[in-house]
Amino acid sequence: QVQVVESGGGLVQPGGSLRLSCAASGTGFSIIVMGWYRQAPGKQRELVARITSGGTTNYADSVNGRFTISRDNAKNTVYLQMNSLKPEDTAVYYCNAKLKRVTTADYWGQGTQVTVSS
Repeated sequence: QVQVVESGGGLVQPGGSLRLSCAASGTGFSIIVMGWYRQAPGKQRELVARITSGGTTNYADSVNGRFTISRDNAKNTVYLQMNSLKPEDTAVYYCNAKLKRVTTADYWGQGTQVTVSS
C-alpha cells in the first residue's frame, strides 16, 4: 500500500515564507512525477508545481519566481519552498504522486492548509 503524506502548512503574513514537504511511502513503486496542487474556496483545484523523476520542473504562472519545487529521491520526498506569499496563495495544498507499480496511478495526500493573512 502506498501513502502520500504532506506537512508544513500554516498561517503566515503576506511576504512571508513556508516550506511544504510530501513523502511517498510503501513498497514496489517508482516515481514518475510528484507535484503540488491547491484548491481555494469556491475554485477548482489547480496545479502549482511539479517535478519529474528526471528533475524537470513546471510552475503555474502565478507562482513562477516565488515558489521552488525540489526533491530528495532517496527519501521519495518532494518539497515546495514558498516565498513572497500573497493572500491569493491561501488554499488547501495537496500533494500528488504519479507512481508506477504494476500499473501507473495517481496518489493524493490529505491536504494541508496554507493561509496568508495579516
